[in-house]
Amino acid sequence: MRSPYHPITAWRPARRWSRSAIPEKYLPWLLDTSSLTQRVITACGGNFRVNVLSRGWSRPALDEAQVLGVENGRSVFVRHVQLLCNERPWVFARTIIPRSTLTGHERRLARLGARPLGAALFADPTMERGDVEIVRLTPRHALFELTAANVGHAPDEIWGRRSVFRLSGKPLLVCEMFLPEICQSCC
Repeated sequence: MRSPYHPITAWRPARRWSRSAIPEKYLPWLLDTSSLTQRVITACGGNFRVNVLSRGWSRPALDEAQVLGVENGRSVFVRHVQLLCNERPWVFARTIIPRSTLTGHERRLARLGARPLGAALFADPTMERGDVEIVRLTPRHALFELTAANVGHAPDEIWGRRSVFRLSGKPLLVCEMFLPEICQSCC
């Protein structure tokens, strides 16, 4: 019997989404290319923190490996965090970093602890950001289950975005899933 979960998620470039297909309350979050960390800190009046859920070596999903150019079966460094505003989860973030990226100055990315990745990325003068891709997740997606695991009542859908960042030319993938609280509490 086939599993109801789909490991490959339907990410599409932002420009290929009809704006009317995306709930209006999520559009400003999904399309903003500035630092999400800084935007959440500002919206929270500074009552912000990063909750590290997990970090370590594992295999990426097939679509993640493809976008990063990682060979099938290779382990990558994966970090799962929540961005909390007033102790409520607003964003679930999944960062995938190939082993080859964690060399030189970029080794620090595996040792961030509860410091926000966004602060490190946007402070780095070598940082380049690829195109933003957007996804609509439903409970049939494995990433939905991962995102909703620590939020209590799971919503019917979760909207997210991802981008490949390059530091000194070395790639990492940042996936940011916007939890319903972000739109109920803000803006």
